[in-house]
Amino acid sequence: MIVDLPSTTTSAVNKKLVRLREAGGVLALGRVLTLVIITDDGAAIEAAIEAANEASREHPCRVIVVARGHHEAAPRMDAQIRVGGDAGASDVIVLRGYGPLAVESASASMVMPLLLPDAPVVAWWPGEAPLVPSQDAVGQLAQRRITDALSAKNPLEAFEQRCTHHIAGDTDLVWTRLTSWRALLATALDAPPHEEVTAATVVGEEISPSTDLLAGWLAVRLGVAVERATAKTCHGLVSVRLERRSGPVELIRPDGKTGRLRQPGQPDRLVALARREVRDCLTEELRRLDPDEIYEAALGGVGQIVRADTPVAAPSLARS
Repeated sequence: MIVDLPSTTTSAVNKKLVRLREAGGVLALGRVLTLVIITDDGAAIEAAIEAANEASREHPCRVIVVARGHHEAAPRMDAQIRVGGDAGASDVIVLRGYGPLAVESASASMVMPLLLPDAPVVAWWPGEAPLVPSQDAVGQLAQRRITDALSAKNPLEAFEQRCTHHIAGDTDLVWTRLTSWRALLATALDAPPHEEVTAATVVGEEISPSTDLLAGWLAVRLGVAVERATAKTCHGLVSVRLERRSGPVELIRPDGKTGRLRQPGQPDRLVALARREVRDCLTEELRRLDPDEIYEAALGGVGQIVRADTPVAAPSLARS
């Protein structure tokens, strides 16, 4: 069910939610958090709502979408309430502010009356994010602040901002996209012969924040020199090579879908390593509301990596 409320107020939206609950019982009350999505008005809204709806099946929540409209328009707030099949396991409230209500400082005043009482608040910027999310009007209301440098107009600049202005509670989906890589590498190193890693090389696309972040994570966790090389043709994160006395451990993914894990004395293993969808990353991030210390340490490790001067050829999945 979708209910439109043009030229309305937050008070009217709250009253309409109560009437919908009383009339049909369509709104469950077992919400575990409020997810606030901040974006510009446009086609990206539906993709963000779809991802939030999928995440809400594991984390029932209230989703508030703040869609900033035209700054030059007359002051007005349009609202839309989505419940039932149109809202997953959540209730979705879309707020479109125009004129003075389209500026960032007005977002918090639109959101606050609709927050669930005594429930954590998570803020998510699916596209462009503020320079310092923790100082944003909505960011100050949230326990967790989720950004996505890869969706910014300039991903590398956005990632550099995350490194510079990180505050406990901040996270970025470029980190969440690395979960499978980190798990596979950690599992490989946990197996015999339990030798120390002496050096590491991470290869990826030139503009790939995830590649930089994985290299930073390895530099911090292993305490070794990590070289960050650029792949000539492939996209995203391509390969990791960990040097050990008995031979290297390699995890390569040249096609963006399937990876091959190579270890001395063991047969190669093909592993599913497709690029993760935004909805899966968002679902994972909503599982924790405490600060992510490992992510913070990995950001600090980015400054320790050594960047190769010459691009390298993409590795092959074929047996060497």
